[in-house]
Amino acid sequence: MFLARHWLYIYQTTKQTNSLKLLKTNKMKNIVKFFATAAIIITGTNASFAQATATASASATIITPIAISKTVDMNFGNVAVSATLAGTTVLAPAGTRTTGGAGGVTLPATTGTVTAASFNVTGQGNYSYIITLPGTVVITDGSTHNMNVTNFTSSPSGTGLLSSGGAQTLTVGATLNVTAAQTAGTYTNATGVPVTVNYN
Repeated sequence: MFLARHWLYIYQTTKQTNSLKLLKTNKMKNIVKFFATAAIIITGTNASFAQATATASASATIITPIAISKTVDMNFGNVAVSATLAGTTVLAPAGTRTTGGAGGVTLPATTGTVTAASFNVTGQGNYSYIITLPGTVVITDGSTHNMNVTNFTSSPSGTGLLSSGGAQTLTVGATLNVTAAQTAGTYTNATGVPVTVNYN
C-alpha cells in the first residue's frame, strides 16, 4: 500500500513538472512570436516613412513643318562673249547683273529676262532657319556645250527668320562662268538649283 502511494506521488509530481515545462515552453513561443511580429510591424512602418512619391506631367508641342517652294526661276538673261577671253556674269539676289573675270563678257542693251531665283519659305511663325545653297550647277545647251554656275548667294544670307505669320521670301543669285567663244544657244539644266532650308 505504501509503495503504491509512493509511485502515485511520483507520477503526479512528474506530470505536474512536465505540465509546468510545457506551459513555460508555450509562453516562450508566444513571447518570441510577439517580438517577431512587432519587429515586422516596426520595419514596415520605418520603410513607409523612408520613401515619398511625386508625379510630373508630360507634354510636347509639334510645330509647323518648314517648307520651301520655287516661285521664280534663275535667269542670267542675254550674255555676249568674247572670241578670245573668258568671263563671268554675276547675278545678285536682288536680280541685278555685273560682269567680272577676264573681261570676256559684256551685257547687251537687250537684256532678255533677268531674274534671281525666288523661293517662298513657310513654317512656324518667328522661327529662324538655316539656308543651304548648292556648290556648282552645270547648265547645258542640250548638246555637248556646258557652263558652270557657281558662288551662289542668297538674301537673306546664311539664316532666315520667318514672319509672325510663318513666311519669308528667299532670293538666290550666282555667278555664270563663260568660256571664250562659248557656243551660242539657250542653256538650262534638268535638275534645277537645289536650295535647302532647315529650322535653326
